Amino acid sequence: LSVGTEETLAPYMDTARTVVVDRTFADKILVPGFIDPHQHPLVGGIAMALCSNVAFYDTPNPYGETIKGLKSKHAVKERLAELVRASETADEPVLAWGFDSVALGGHLDAKLLDEISTDRPLAVWDCSLHFVYVNQAMLRKVGKLKPGVPGIMFDEDGRPTGQFLGVRALQPVMALFRQRFVAPASAFKAMKHVTDLSHQNGITTVGEMMLGGMSMMLEEPLYREFYSEPDVPMRCVCAVDVKKVQLSTFGRSAPVVQYVKDLVRTSTDRLIFNGKVKFFSDDAFVGLGMQMKQPGYLDGHSGIWINEGPALTKLMWPYWKAGLTLHVHSNGDAGNENTLAALAELQRRHPRFDHRFTFEHYGVSTQAISQRVKALGAHCSVNIHYPHLRGEINERHLGTDRAHLASRLRSLVDLGIPTAVHTDVPVAPPEPLSEMWIATERRGQSGKVLAPEERVTRYQALKMVTVDAAHILGMDHLIGSIEAGKLADFTVLDADPLAPGEDLRSIGIWGTVVGGEAYPRQHEWAVTGAAGLPEGFLPSILALKVRWSSGLKRMCFAFALYCVRRLYRFFKNDRDAGKPQRSAAALLTPEN
Repeated sequence: LSVGTEETLAPYMDTARTVVVDRTFADKILVPGFIDPHQHPLVGGIAMALCSNVAFYDTPNPYGETIKGLKSKHAVKERLAELVRASETADEPVLAWGFDSVALGGHLDAKLLDEISTDRPLAVWDCSLHFVYVNQAMLRKVGKLKPGVPGIMFDEDGRPTGQFLGVRALQPVMALFRQRFVAPASAFKAMKHVTDLSHQNGITTVGEMMLGGMSMMLEEPLYREFYSEPDVPMRCVCAVDVKKVQLSTFGRSAPVVQYVKDLVRTSTDRLIFNGKVKFFSDDAFVGLGMQMKQPGYLDGHSGIWINEGPALTKLMWPYWKAGLTLHVHSNGDAGNENTLAALAELQRRHPRFDHRFTFEHYGVSTQAISQRVKALGAHCSVNIHYPHLRGEINERHLGTDRAHLASRLRSLVDLGIPTAVHTDVPVAPPEPLSEMWIATERRGQSGKVLAPEERVTRYQALKMVTVDAAHILGMDHLIGSIEAGKLADFTVLDADPLAPGEDLRSIGIWGTVVGGEAYPRQHEWAVTGAAGLPEGFLPSILALKVRWSSGLKRMCFAFALYCVRRLYRFFKNDRDAGKPQRSAAALLTPEN
């Protein structure tokens, strides 16, 4: 009904029949529930929980000690050699995540990885998830590669180097791991890892900014099952990777537009679809694959386009016209200008107000770019970890000025542009208090302040992880602030983050409150829905599709599941052989 002190709430309390004062958190500080508006719970969890770690920076672990970073290529090679020796199956690929080509002085390639193993397939995912490096054994598994795909590298003799640079280039490699990682048991483990780490740092809502990036048919039922768990301490707002979904419609956008609209009607209080769609302009900031204007990169290399010029406009147009909310991965200054040009053309063709078009990451920019962002009514969701983790090591690649000015904040706030900060898990750990510290201090790894004019106040930083993040997600009518009519989502702290002199990174976190339910920091829970699924990748996925479909679709998936299980019996002779098989009709019972 209202928010205030006991004194200001007196008119309500005086007329109520019963008044209960809950003093559970009387000695704590309640702030609006922290929001990380750009994460990847599944893909980030795959990297952090299912892959071996070779990251340069320390990686927090929700279930144990922090994993120490590897500070040299030699240390990375030693770790990979240990993994190969420890692997039990001779032909099972070894996959590691976290390699930092910029911090460690250059890319890996097949020649270097062959020094570790020539017969065991080996793949190394970089820390941005945009690059993959493989050895010759892995190249043989990938098979013949088509020349002409940007980022798939070949030597002078036309032989692949084992380098797949950029999100388009790495698809042939990652497709080999899809069954291994999107099988429900593995996927739920990965998602729980990121969810628990986020919860322990006070986050109550995350934005999944690339749902369907591997396969929408596989990911949608996984997310529905995961976020239907009664004890999950998190909300998730999803943006659909529509370019990937269009592959299943032979490039047609109309069915995808309708699909995204239909998803809205299936939202729950924990898994929210509100018409968000995701696109890409240029490539990654972390691996320096983003597109830069003159003078470009100081070492002379070129960035990578994902959708350049009119191609980006053409891709976005049907979704813009349909009234959906567009989020664009946009990093370099050339990439941001490319995104601006596309938005300007969309507005020229079909003007919209309160469209909440959002630049995701907004790595390198200029004041002129920000002015145009304002003029076109766009928003910015900024990865604030860029200056802290990359500012100093990027000096030799971008120059001191551009490296230090990455992830502008104060100039955006001064222009009145709605601005949030995010982590892009697993690019950075989900720690909102650390994000606030970086936003207010802008210190590099040496402790030096980088671009001090772009620092913001603590209050502004708090808004960027609460109400402004909610606005970016289109959820500010429900979350992001403590006021009447909104959901009861709080982060419970041991100290006031707005108090001068309080070290933001040292503030203790009791836990969270989500929808009025308190979840202590070490909240224990399980994904119970996975227990009743059949064994095998395809049967378990189909069983989830049966569980989360209705009508004719459900009957079709049930029949497909019945047929697949019969085939598994016939060809695999698995542990279910000889047991009576349930009919398709039996699979439609409530317990299934």
